[in-house]
Amino acid sequence: MRTGARILVIDDEKSIRRFMDASLSAKGYTVLPARTGAEGVKAAAQEHPDVVLLDLNLPDKDGLAVLKEIRGFSAVPVIVLTVKSGDADKELLLDSGADDYLTKPFSLTELLARIRVSLRHSVNLREDVAFRHGPLEIDFAARKVLVSGEEARLTATEFNLLKALVSHAGKVVTRQHLLSEVWGPYAVEQSHYLRIYVSQLRRKLETRSPELKGFIITDPGVGYRVGV
Repeated sequence: MRTGARILVIDDEKSIRRFMDASLSAKGYTVLPARTGAEGVKAAAQEHPDVVLLDLNLPDKDGLAVLKEIRGFSAVPVIVLTVKSGDADKELLLDSGADDYLTKPFSLTELLARIRVSLRHSVNLREDVAFRHGPLEIDFAARKVLVSGEEARLTATEFNLLKALVSHAGKVVTRQHLLSEVWGPYAVEQSHYLRIYVSQLRRKLETRSPELKGFIITDPGVGYRVGV
């Protein structure tokens, strides 16, 4: 039975496309294959996939260029498949618009988990939408945070940081992006701000509910994500 979720696979290797088609189809996904960057961009525009799996090494276009083209017209979650594993490479991918990345080789179990996260959080949060996770509830319009039904009093900066993180739930958010979004572009090199406020935010949430321990996850050398 199909889940209804459509996965666009942009990869020039026939064996990879066959593997993705067989593996993801077996889990109920509909797979849309694309051999080149140009085919991938066209499919992303016309087929409206729910998730894009994008290999960086394509024969006609650089994978980052393809990512930026897709971001020009779509907010679809994009998971980049790459052999690069350096922190600088990861930051570049995320800052260029990727929602997540998988370093080759990766397991099917890990790929499926990343797809599920992307599908759960593919809809951008609006100002009037509440975010809920376990005992945590955030009312964006009222700028109010509740933990187990009781208000957690956050400073304006702490609230803005939490909002930035949950607005990208399931995605690693780079330090530079958080610093720019919360403190402004002048603060992108002031990473000590971020460490201090993340620590304070964790403490305020975790002391109110043990269930929130590990909610804010550090991705060493890159940034942070919320574990949902």
